[in-house]
Amino acid sequence: MLLLYVFGIFTFINCVYLLIFSKFSFLKPSGEITSEKFPVSVIVCAKNESENLKHNLPFLLSQKHPEFEIILINDASSDDTLEVMESFAETDERIQIVNVVNNEAFWGSKKYALTLGIKKAKNKRLLFTDADCKPASDYWLSRMAAKFTTNKQLVLGYGGYEKHSGLLNYLIRFETLLTAVQYFSYAKIGIPYMGVGRNLAYNSDLYYANNGFISHIKVASGDDDLFVNEVATASNTAICFNEEAFTYSIPKKTWKSWRLQKKRHISTSKLYKTSHKVLLSLFYLSNLLFWGLGIASLFIVDWKLPLILIGIRFLVYMIVMGKAASKLKESNLIPFLPALELFLIFVQMSIFISNSASKPTHWK
Repeated sequence: MLLLYVFGIFTFINCVYLLIFSKFSFLKPSGEITSEKFPVSVIVCAKNESENLKHNLPFLLSQKHPEFEIILINDASSDDTLEVMESFAETDERIQIVNVVNNEAFWGSKKYALTLGIKKAKNKRLLFTDADCKPASDYWLSRMAAKFTTNKQLVLGYGGYEKHSGLLNYLIRFETLLTAVQYFSYAKIGIPYMGVGRNLAYNSDLYYANNGFISHIKVASGDDDLFVNEVATASNTAICFNEEAFTYSIPKKTWKSWRLQKKRHISTSKLYKTSHKVLLSLFYLSNLLFWGLGIASLFIVDWKLPLILIGIRFLVYMIVMGKAASKLKESNLIPFLPALELFLIFVQMSIFISNSASKPTHWK
């Protein structure tokens, strides 16, 4: 019976997390764009991204916002990224270019490149995305900028991935969905802990008041999540999940490249605030033990009680995560949610183990 009690405890903990996530799943997005049109600086840091820039810059330039500039940062590219930037700048005065040359102190540091781009921006409100990202609509910029107020200096957006066939694509999109559900939900209950650089906005005053990225400048990644983890509060953070405000990126095509990307992301999470690490770790542990203890209980204990607990948890899980998947336009993941959850748990475990042996040192 001890096994059943322990299983029941972790099932309850897992369901509590799901109830927290329901704060986002059942939240309705605002359908209005504020009448106050803030001028915005869109900042894109690119390293060897010439083809993506050719494809995506026209979508940034077509944004239906009255006043904005685009800061293009060439982070010491070895291809023709700078030439592509210059060709666009020749035809549109809204484009400003920052050409970063590697130096010994900040070799290969995206944060150093971003710092130079932020200093170049003439507008107080900054909106960040990546060179391989495409806005979901011409109102992306306005939807994100509308969330700025006198108190709200930081806006968390959703950065999804393009839909393709295959298990890897489904897993990438599921992991992105789960991450978004967490950071939106925690922000909603007053515990903002991260954001994604594919779709993130903040006020330059917030950046300079916290000395930018200086506290983690030597860490290869984390220009988005570590910065948000350090400066976000319940009062200064807003969320934007209107479908017109989404961005979509090109997903990794190989397991190896995706694992390397996840290794970078997971390595930065170790630098989160202790309370956030406990919150995230307990969720992962409750997921892991739900599956492990649940399967064991079915065979060791009378199967009826474990099956009832499993059924309750899966009902709550499918309702909450299914609603979130629909909200974030990932409805085709819904039939596969339990299988993707289990697979992701073991993939993350393998990455945790791998990270203990070696860590990535550059963002590209």
